[in-house]
Amino acid sequence: MLIVLFLIGLNLVSPIIVQAEQEDVGQVKTHSTKQVSKAQLSLPEGLSRFTSGPDYEFSYPEDGVKGIYVTGNSAGGERFNTLLDLLNETDLNSMVIDIKDDHGYLTYRPDEGSPFFDISQNYISDIEELMTILEEHEVYPIARIVVFKDSVLAKEKPEWSFVEDGQVWENRRGESFVNPFLKEVWEYNVEIAKKAVQLGFQEIQFDYVRFPEGFERRDQDLKYSVGDYVGEGDNVQKRVTAVTDFVAYAKEQLEKYNVDISVDIFGYAATINEAPGIGQNFSKIAENVDVISSMIYPSHWTPYFGIDKPDLFPYELTKAYAEVENEVLGQLDDPPTSRPWIQDFTASWLGTGNYKTYGKKEVEDQIRALYEADINEFLLWNASNRYSEGVNYSNP
Repeated sequence: MLIVLFLIGLNLVSPIIVQAEQEDVGQVKTHSTKQVSKAQLSLPEGLSRFTSGPDYEFSYPEDGVKGIYVTGNSAGGERFNTLLDLLNETDLNSMVIDIKDDHGYLTYRPDEGSPFFDISQNYISDIEELMTILEEHEVYPIARIVVFKDSVLAKEKPEWSFVEDGQVWENRRGESFVNPFLKEVWEYNVEIAKKAVQLGFQEIQFDYVRFPEGFERRDQDLKYSVGDYVGEGDNVQKRVTAVTDFVAYAKEQLEKYNVDISVDIFGYAATINEAPGIGQNFSKIAENVDVISSMIYPSHWTPYFGIDKPDLFPYELTKAYAEVENEVLGQLDDPPTSRPWIQDFTASWLGTGNYKTYGKKEVEDQIRALYEADINEFLLWNASNRYSEGVNYSNP
């Protein structure tokens, strides 16, 4: 199990907050190492323009989205039936399914003529059948698309990435990012989103809408293009503007498809003006989406909100965060729906005395705190897609 802690000491406010990427929490790495054809990745030139989706009958849940994260492997494998049973037997009603994963692969096979065929994996062998099953069981489908963390595209298009000593830069986990400044990268990801809409997904959830963590410490050393952002103020404001502009662009491009747009964002981003390294400004992103999904797992904070060991206090941490987020969103003219990611995993890497085993009570504590703050939607994160039994998901 791998996890990298993201230390926010970056000329921000004290105390330091620790955040980790959600898919790194117990994520099983199952991606292929196949080579990708450069001819197939000569994008965005020649991209086909996708039409609107099939005539499925999906309805937005009356009581709001209460969903779970589902990997491509789970969606296309034996675990799917177990997850479907969980939704059939509880008040959960939605699945957030990986369509473009955190390596950059599509999790299903498009038509062989698709420009994305060679970056696809056969995790979901029959995605049309999957969508039909979701419709039959009244499961609201959300497509998760990882945007700027994309090792596949970075290796094939170094000019769309960040270069160090003549090689595509990698973080300590061997992962690469593509460049948020470049509109070619925006279009690449939005075209994948359009394909997801064509498949019948009712919402596009963009994740990793940001620069690499700690980018402000290396932005002068890496070689990369700033595209059209040459005159956009200092480097911090360039990054914030580029990330915000991508979200606005995606929203505008997908508007005609009558699909909701959501963005995953670090929980700490709501507590500060902006995160200078990664380019996330909570309010600016929130102004351009239908749904904002903060990752507020108690395990991912250092002492904060007056709580010394947040993982031990899921109710208190969630309640304190929700109050801050409500205040920030309340200042917007047209705030999006708040739908936080909450924790359904055990953070044993924190060490003895710093974590607790998460199960029914701990999940319900987080849900109760959200309801008390008038936040009625949420998503459960467990990277292995093994969720606690017996949880009351309706205002416990």
